[in-house]
Amino acid sequence: MKNLVITLVVLSVLALASCGPIETLPPEPRIEFRAFSLYDTTDILGNPAKAGKLTFYFEDGDGDLGLDPPQTPGTDPASNLFFKLYRRSNGIFELAEPSDPLYPSEYRIPYLDATGQNKILKGTIDVTLIYMLYDPEDTLYYDFWIKDRGGNESNTATTCIFVLGENGTCKPE
Repeated sequence: MKNLVITLVVLSVLALASCGPIETLPPEPRIEFRAFSLYDTTDILGNPAKAGKLTFYFEDGDGDLGLDPPQTPGTDPASNLFFKLYRRSNGIFELAEPSDPLYPSEYRIPYLDATGQNKILKGTIDVTLIYMLYDPEDTLYYDFWIKDRGGNESNTATTCIFVLGENGTCKPE
């Protein structure tokens, strides 16, 4: 019996010692630009198009990122990933108007839920943008940010500069 008690005490001490501190992050999400890839594709009707895949890393300390599908149109927030498009004109980058045909829509990151006690969410998200009407010389970049269910906005990240006529991948320097 004494050996059983000693064994249980030793196992308890080892179990407690193996537990590291729980990681904590602020409730505001944080994002980092990872890559932007351009490639040729076709639209749903088989027409040639250009696609751009944005990859970014995210962290959310309170694990409330993503939105459920809207139950009733117009009653739920529609988006939680936002963009600003910058286009080069006469050698200078300018913020494009939302009516610009290359201006991306806002996007909806699906509902994400962390299980367990530690609610931190971390991962990467890929978003594909389709370009139908473009000039191969169009030179662009995006600022983008996310918002969690609590209304906390992330920092703003910026893609690299890319030319729509040049396939390939750019990454932060």
